Amino acid sequence: MSEGIKRIYVEKKTEFAVEARALLTDLQHNLGLQALTNLRILNRYDVIGLSASEFEQACRYVFSEPPVDLITFEKLETNQEDTVFAIELLPGQYDQREDFSEQCIQLITQKDRPIVSHAKVFILSGVLTPKEVETIKEYCINPIEAREAAKEKPLTLENICEEPQAVARITGFNDFDSEAMDAFRQEQGFAMSLADLLFCQKYFQGEDRPPSITELKVLDTYWSDHCRHTTFNTELTDITIEPGQFNEPIQHAYDTYLKTREDIYGENSERKITLMDIAVNAMK
Repeated sequence: MSEGIKRIYVEKKTEFAVEARALLTDLQHNLGLQALTNLRILNRYDVIGLSASEFEQACRYVFSEPPVDLITFEKLETNQEDTVFAIELLPGQYDQREDFSEQCIQLITQKDRPIVSHAKVFILSGVLTPKEVETIKEYCINPIEAREAAKEKPLTLENICEEPQAVARITGFNDFDSEAMDAFRQEQGFAMSLADLLFCQKYFQGEDRPPSITELKVLDTYWSDHCRHTTFNTELTDITIEPGQFNEPIQHAYDTYLKTREDIYGENSERKITLMDIAVNAMK
C-alpha cells in the first residue's frame, strides 16, 4: 500500500563530490565570487506509489550508491546563513533521472510504475549579497530548459496540463503594406526577410484567409538559413583566388570542380555555381 509522496536527498560524500567542487571553482574564478566559501549539490527525489519497504529498496538500489552517497529523508538540514535553491526541468522536457528511476523501481517491485520527480538542490555557503545569489542562479539555470523549483513538497506529482489557448490568427496580415509588414517582422523576431513575408502574404491572400501565428513560425523555422542553407545556395558570380601559399592547390581544386561540372551537367549548363553545388559535386 502506498503512503503519499516520499522525499529523499542524495549527496556525494565529500571525497566524491567532484561536480560540487568543479562548480565552486568555476563560480569563484570565472565569476569572481570569492565570498562563496563552499557549495554542495544534492539530487532531490519525490516519489509516489511505493510502500515503506519498497521506498527503502528504491533508496538503496536506485536513488543512491551507499559507498559514495549520503542520503537524507524528507527535511534537509542546513546552516541558517546558507542559501538554498533547487532547479528542475520545465514541464515537457525529458528528465533522464526520472525516467530511469521509474523503470528501475518497477523492475524491483514488479508492480505499476511509480511517479518520480527530480530536482537538483544547491546549498551556497558564505556571506553573499542578493545580487550575487541571483548571479549564481542565472549562471546555473538555463531558462530554455529549466526553472527554479519550489522548496516545498508538492501536493501531487501528476502532470496537470492547462488547456491551451486557441491559436491566434494575424488579423489584417493580408492588408499590411511593406512598412507595417516590416514592423510586424521585427516585433515577432522573424528570421525571414521582408520579401519572404510579403511572399507569404501573397499566398494567404490567394487562400482568402489570414495565417495563424503557428503557420508563420513554422515557415520562419524552415526558411531560416540554418534549415534551407540560403547562404550555400547563393550564386557565386565573381570568384577570385588570391595569390598566396595555398593558391596552387586551391586553384587546382576549383579547376577540377569546373571540369567535373561539365561531366555532370554538360557544357554551357545554366546551373548556378554555389557553395552547395561545390560541396555535393564529388558525391554526384
